Amino acid sequence: MSLLVSINNESEMLALGRKIGELVKPHHLLFLFGNLGVGKTTLTKGIARGLKVTAEITSPTFQLLKNYQGKYTLNHLDLYRLETVKDLEVLEITELLAEGVVVVEWGELLLTAQIFDYLAININYGADPSVRELEITASGIASTKLLEEIRICLF
Repeated sequence: MSLLVSINNESEMLALGRKIGELVKPHHLLFLFGNLGVGKTTLTKGIARGLKVTAEITSPTFQLLKNYQGKYTLNHLDLYRLETVKDLEVLEITELLAEGVVVVEWGELLLTAQIFDYLAININYGADPSVRELEITASGIASTKLLEEIRICLF
């Protein structure tokens, strides 16, 4: 199951993120994929707003993980600098999911660790460089339900 969404500007990306943030619950895992500068952190900022996080959201590129408190804990990971699956052992993803929502940028390595329930959001540049094309896909029961809730909210 997948959903295609076209985003025309940063405020629309934040609004989509906010809707997703209003729908997610602890144990939801979201992967954000796309080139540098395509809007992964902007989408995460919107998700944080939907979770009622008041802190400023910044990319955790050099820290790997940042935690934010809101309606639920938002665990924001950026795995850009990791090179092997073994590097993931320090992250304890299961514990992060138990305490809140996990949003992962550059999570290709984590997908190889056989995680079965997640929402993947692929963000690409459109024909017009200001437009973003998002393909949202679900894997697993909880994420499929979340994707359907997102679809209902958007249409």
